[in-house]
Amino acid sequence: MISLHNLKEWKNPIILFISLSSAHIGSFVYLAAINVLVYKITDGSAAAVAGLWMISPIINMMTKLWTGSFIDYRSKKKIVMITYVLRALLIVTMFFATNITYLYLILIALSVAQSFFVPASVTYTTMIVPFEKRKKFNTFRSVTSSSAFIIGPAIAGVFILLTTVEVTLLLTSLFFVIAALFICFLPDVDKKKMEVPRLTVNRVKEDFTIVFTFLKKEKYVSFVYLGYLFLVIIAYVMDAQEVAFIQTVVGLSETDYSFLLSITGIGSVGGALVLTIMANRLTIRSMITCGMFMMAIGYVIYSLSSSFTAVMSSFILLGFFNSFLNAGALTFYQNNIPVEMMGRVTSIFQLLQSMLQVGYLSIIILMTHLIPLKNIIITLSLLLFAFTCLYVVVIFRYSFQRYFTEKGEEMSSDE
Repeated sequence: MISLHNLKEWKNPIILFISLSSAHIGSFVYLAAINVLVYKITDGSAAAVAGLWMISPIINMMTKLWTGSFIDYRSKKKIVMITYVLRALLIVTMFFATNITYLYLILIALSVAQSFFVPASVTYTTMIVPFEKRKKFNTFRSVTSSSAFIIGPAIAGVFILLTTVEVTLLLTSLFFVIAALFICFLPDVDKKKMEVPRLTVNRVKEDFTIVFTFLKKEKYVSFVYLGYLFLVIIAYVMDAQEVAFIQTVVGLSETDYSFLLSITGIGSVGGALVLTIMANRLTIRSMITCGMFMMAIGYVIYSLSSSFTAVMSSFILLGFFNSFLNAGALTFYQNNIPVEMMGRVTSIFQLLQSMLQVGYLSIIILMTHLIPLKNIIITLSLLLFAFTCLYVVVIFRYSFQRYFTEKGEEMSSDE
């Protein structure tokens, strides 16, 4: 039986969960709708649609140098709320977009808002959710994240079918309005500061020095999270070539590909649901290592696939264990990065991630003109698998156990 005391302890995390979930579903509805709108405005330009995927990494590289310095010294609750409201308003303005230039300007503004939202929301979540409840909270978030992959496009499809893509965007803005309203019921947990430092070049340089000093001191924390980002980046590069690989190398049709995406979504939801049931029996370390190892195997199977069944098996494996890895890595990150510098650390990691994604993807695109795509994908998957084996060995070294503790008092004593 759930006690009233437990309900009271979970009150703020539940409100935050509803807010984040509403925004996450809204993001997927928006993503599906905006692809259709760009395609419509440009009379079917595939290049214009492809350009959508480059905006976010480029904006990240331009803003992440200083967003962390801005966020860490200000109210995270206010920043999250303002970004929700801005995203809602900017999406509404798309209703009046008549040309691609105006639409791209709105998309750039949305990406800027998103670049503030991610580090602010990660930090605010860490502050609101108690140490010992973070793993459980993140496992439930993984269900929403996985479900949004299916629910979001489905909602967009129904709205577009019943109305228009422009009206769909108007309705999508309501998800962010709801998210902002729920944030209003949460406390502003930032400690009152005597003075908020001005955002100057020297301030940003000093903050970078502070962050890199911490990461150099905590080499193990840096290794674990950078290892996770390595998988994310390699996966991003391979996923960017997914359509070409499946259709030209494996020889499947567009219908087969659409079906495979649905299967991946179902596998992801299934993995997230299993994770919520098993959360109390799994350690943070086992979630990370199991998730990463099984995903590495999934990518090896994918790279060697020559039939629909083989690709389907790899997609189910990838979808299922993605929730394990993401929930484990996020909980580890929240437990080991000091909250007072989390905005800056998150921004720097995202800056590095965006730079490597754009750089590696550009290299791979050039290499496809010289080397068969199948060989490239196989090489990347085997590289990922070899790294994962080393990664798992290092993570399971007993001397690093304290980094995976799930009780706040134990962490305090270790430190």
